[in-house]
Amino acid sequence: MTKIISYNINGIRAAIKKGLADWLRATNADVVCLQEIKARSEQFDESVFVDLGYYCFWNSAEKPGYSGVAILTKIKPKHVEYGCGIQDIDFEGRIIRVDFDSFSVMSAYFPSGSSG
Repeated sequence: MTKIISYNINGIRAAIKKGLADWLRATNADVVCLQEIKARSEQFDESVFVDLGYYCFWNSAEKPGYSGVAILTKIKPKHVEYGCGIQDIDFEGRIIRVDFDSFSVMSAYFPSGSSG
């Protein structure tokens, strides 16, 4: 059975400093969906995740320090899809999907609905 988890981390750099790698090690999930990463992959050390056995896929917002999603997976995907083809959503890095042999996993970050 594949263990899939999702976590709104509200900033990947802060989460790494607060022990994200230890939490990931303890949960031992096969696929981890992250929302609100708020950084580009070059702004933090991806080896933290690679060392735990994850392939890493990032879809960062074009606006620095804003939204963004990721998928970490111990299973190599057959395909990765970045965005959904809607410019307003893709500009903010809100969707990423990985496809495996018999299933797909999507990490999505949606506005709360309380804002415009």
